[in-house]
Amino acid sequence: MGASIRTEARLRRKKGVRKRIRGTSERPRLCVFRSSRHIYAQIIDDSIGRTLAGASSLYKSKSQGEKAGRNCGNMKGATLVGTAIADQALAQAIKRVVFDRNGFLYHGRVKALAEAARQGGLEF
Repeated sequence: MGASIRTEARLRRKKGVRKRIRGTSERPRLCVFRSSRHIYAQIIDDSIGRTLAGASSLYKSKSQGEKAGRNCGNMKGATLVGTAIADQALAQAIKRVVFDRNGFLYHGRVKALAEAARQGGLEF
């Protein structure tokens, strides 16, 4: 059986977004994935095909202080992941990124993560 209609629509939107967005050494790509329980973010340099930094609501990081708890997939968890990815990027001297919403609509948890990353010092 194939994927659901919602998933197929997201993947179609993702293909359109990825045609226009590429991560380079100067401006790597900040990619967001949202599942029903968690949210993930990665900073990727597409020119060499490497992930430079990553954060998710699954794992505890120094900047998060503590795991978001049972509600790690909510807005609070997305905000914590956004600040964590910004801290990791700034530690590697990455200040400017391009934002890849991965076919998800820019609102809710995706928007909360993006705004937290901006507050953390990333420019996109």
